[in-house]
Amino acid sequence: MKIIAIGRNYAEHAKELNNPVPTVPVIFMKPDTALLKENKPFYHPDFSEDIHHEIELVLKISKEGKHISEKFAGNYFDEIGLGVDFTARDIQQRHKEKGLPWELAKAFDGSAPISTFLPKAQFSDLYNINFRLDINGETRQNGNTQNLLFSFERIIAFVSQYITLKKGDLIFTGTPEGVGRVKIGDHLEGYIEGQQLLDFYVK
Repeated sequence: MKIIAIGRNYAEHAKELNNPVPTVPVIFMKPDTALLKENKPFYHPDFSEDIHHEIELVLKISKEGKHISEKFAGNYFDEIGLGVDFTARDIQQRHKEKGLPWELAKAFDGSAPISTFLPKAQFSDLYNINFRLDINGETRQNGNTQNLLFSFERIIAFVSQYITLKKGDLIFTGTPEGVGRVKIGDHLEGYIEGQQLLDFYVK
């Protein structure tokens, strides 16, 4: 199992970080040790003073494929969940300034909390899914898939040209605007269409 994540897939998020809006998907990866399941607490690492939350919809790949055509890419996932791409923004900024990869800022242990997954079939329109992140009872991020720069099918097709997708792989599809710092004691709750799927604390 591998975790593939798409950066800057919502234009307003790219703009809030003063990043250019991409013309092709921006890809990075997290190891399986980044996974945090069953709403277990996220332990704030001591190597960063600026850990940011990034709420995202997550696709679970349902069968192996490579060089997948975009028109058939929808056949390669059948479940959607929620995830948080925790990012050490201070480390990321230092690495960006030096032209270095982001892995230390993105791939650390516990940096990918994920929820349970919902059947894709329960969504009448994959490109009108509302999702949000609340922290301490206040909504911090609100997203809708109609604002994706690259569709789920485009992402799967693009990634599969370079990396074989296998059953169980997870694709984090990008975060909307509103990212910000988390601190010890914060209570994070994530929702898809009003259904709570994430409910955990920062410790």
